[in-house]
Amino acid sequence: MSDKRLRDDLRATLEARRDLGPDYEAALVDSFMERLDATIAARVRAELDHHGATPRKRAGQTTPLVPIALGSLGIGVPLTAIAGTTGGAFGLLVAWMAIVLVNVAAAVAVMRRP
Repeated sequence: MSDKRLRDDLRATLEARRDLGPDYEAALVDSFMERLDATIAARVRAELDHHGATPRKRAGQTTPLVPIALGSLGIGVPLTAIAGTTGGAFGLLVAWMAIVLVNVAAAVAVMRRP
């Protein structure tokens, strides 16, 4: 939708509001906002297509590394106590090397994904 068509659409919405009264204001505003949203989305798609850009991952989306890291910390506390009492320093080293290895493997797997 061009700027002129969008302006004309807004004028028509305002005129309809005058004709119909304030009872229909919410419906008219919602209708105009839907057309405006569609126009904006079409423009964004056109810009992305023009520049060959792909949409990026949303900021709110978490990667699988967060649960793995938190799980590692949660498992690491009791594992440290068990490994420290039964295996001493060598047991601690083995336990934490395993935790580090799991986290590194998860990070590498996530980084390899497109």
